Amino acid sequence: MKRSRETAASELFAALYPRLAGWCRRLVDDDETAHEIASEAFTRLWARWSRVEEPRGFLYVTAANLVRDHWRGLERERRAMRRARTEAALDSRTEPADPSVRLLVQSLPERLRVPILLHYYADMPIREVSALTGRKEGTVKADLHAARELLRVHLRRSLDHSL
Repeated sequence: MKRSRETAASELFAALYPRLAGWCRRLVDDDETAHEIASEAFTRLWARWSRVEEPRGFLYVTAANLVRDHWRGLERERRAMRRARTEAALDSRTEPADPSVRLLVQSLPERLRVPILLHYYADMPIREVSALTGRKEGTVKADLHAARELLRVHLRRSLDHSL
């Protein structure tokens, strides 16, 4: 039993780790952080191995949560740096909005962000996103539409401000 568990886990790791790490890399824009997140997702899967019915989905949802935590940490750092720069600067100029799609996706509410990450960044079909999030396919489609509209508005605003 233990041998087959280890073999199954090893095969799953070999099959999914490169793609999961690549997906994380696109989201965090850093190789080392991406590998840390992917490794942590596998560590958490291993700890719950016997209770997880869909390992691939568990890995991607766990990695998405870890990416979100990473983004939150980066945002805290950015806010601290902005405060420090603002306090040090005599003028009170505001920074232009960053039109980066990654930052815009990060700013979406979780209800909209998770389907975007799973569908567009992990290349999961709507049916699979629906199963992983526990939402009906129509709801996932509506959430994806709403997220795209929010991103479009934010991106348009960001580009207008940079002109």
